[in-house]
Amino acid sequence: MNFKFRILGMLYACLGIATISIAQTPTDGLMMPKGEICIAVVYENSSWGRYWEGTYSRENANIGAFTRQMLMPMVVGGITDKINFIVSLPYVKTAATGGQLEGVEGIQDLGLSLKAQIVDKAVGKGKLMGFTNASFSTPASNYLSDYMPFSLGFGANELGLRGIVQYELDKGPYLRASFAYLHRGTTEAERDFYYNDGAFYTSTMDVPDAIHGQVGVGSWFLNKKLRVEANLTTFRCAKGDDIRAYNMPQPTNKVDFDRVEGFAQYYFKGNGGLGLLAYYNHMFSGRNMGQFSGYGLGMTYQFKAY
Repeated sequence: MNFKFRILGMLYACLGIATISIAQTPTDGLMMPKGEICIAVVYENSSWGRYWEGTYSRENANIGAFTRQMLMPMVVGGITDKINFIVSLPYVKTAATGGQLEGVEGIQDLGLSLKAQIVDKAVGKGKLMGFTNASFSTPASNYLSDYMPFSLGFGANELGLRGIVQYELDKGPYLRASFAYLHRGTTEAERDFYYNDGAFYTSTMDVPDAIHGQVGVGSWFLNKKLRVEANLTTFRCAKGDDIRAYNMPQPTNKVDFDRVEGFAQYYFKGNGGLGLLAYYNHMFSGRNMGQFSGYGLGMTYQFKAY
């Protein structure tokens, strides 16, 4: 195959999980009180100039610098004080500075999530909290998943189950850890043959299941108006193949990465209302994907609905 097709694969935000940090998300230690709603809109811009073909890092001069932009609206609501729902629907746009392949844009995946607090106990000079989260996402538009790295997402349904433990001191600092298993389905390609450690004469591709883990440390300031946090995130597919030399990536690839992130959120009032957030993240290791770095800016508005 022509050298111009040696391009990178799986978009890391196809997870629908750890790319955005807003109050609250499926991975944090926050809960909305019963009857309260939080509406959030976040813009994210991420890019890479190098990618991992398997575990080998390459510079991709064929398409130049790859850029991915996302506008993420999200609604979070308190069904009860201990059970919350989360709904998200991102709009994604991809582009590159060189080559002959064009980027795409459109609605990605509808994300639905239920989050429950199952532990809330005073321990020492702080509080121990435990949460569980069940999530489901599905493609919300008829995008082509086998057009990587420009594809909007991986084009398959995903079921996730997550556990979260957080210990927060009375004076503000906290430590949190979470672990999730993500079960993915299949996606349809616009070809009837592909290679995945063997020949497959079908247009149906299995998207590998994955595990997602995160450790975060942070603190509240200014009477809980300002939250500052740092995270270390790891993501591993349970199986899959590597991008072959001189070939395109595909949804069957085994995608792994490790990422660091800094995040800050400011509430103008301590009991709700308008809030602003900003974050920066960088992938420092990976497999079969681009070495993304990116930033995000957003607004939140929290109010009592009933």
